[in-house]
Amino acid sequence: MISKRKLTAFIIYVIAFHAFWMGPYVFWIYPRMRLLGEATLTYALVNVSLRLLVWVLPVFLYLKFVDQANPIEFLKLRQNWKRGVLIGVVLSVINLLGSMLRFGVPHLSMHSLTWNSVISTSILIGFVEEIPYRGFMLQKFTEAFGFWIATLISSVLFLVMHLPGWISLHLFEISHAVTVFVFGVVMAIVFRYGKSLWGPIITHSTNDFIFLVLFRP
Repeated sequence: MISKRKLTAFIIYVIAFHAFWMGPYVFWIYPRMRLLGEATLTYALVNVSLRLLVWVLPVFLYLKFVDQANPIEFLKLRQNWKRGVLIGVVLSVINLLGSMLRFGVPHLSMHSLTWNSVISTSILIGFVEEIPYRGFMLQKFTEAFGFWIATLISSVLFLVMHLPGWISLHLFEISHAVTVFVFGVVMAIVFRYGKSLWGPIITHSTNDFIFLVLFRP
């Protein structure tokens, strides 16, 4: 059970993280990043670096210096990793086969195949987003409220994080919101029963590659 002091510190982190990414990043930093050209390698490297700096590094620092825990162990990046990788690969294959049944043969295009779509929003997206949401927030909320309430909270936060970007780019649709929320719940379940963060990381990365690159409209 998490102490009141540690719960307060954690809530402050959650609020600060979301406030920065949903405010200054979306409305000030991102518009300036786009001037680099979203299809360029420079944009992809800046995007990855910023995400690692804001999404991943603070989690490791928080766990090490606030919770005084081993980040690798807490995030379940070492234990049961073979099981996690296997689960991630199996779910990815099922996802790909299901997508082929729905959409036919993958149709790659230069519009969807960019440095950013491959590196930042596919290969590394699972690592970048699963560490704070399932590896960190889900587990911390579970300590305070139990798994299912923690799953609901972390999945809502995962959805809310996407909203400002969608709205600013005029891409918001109810179906997207429902899909992202359900995806967050599924990743939480995969993490819980796989007992390794590699299951959600691999599944998340391949899912985004499938839908944002292979089968992008």
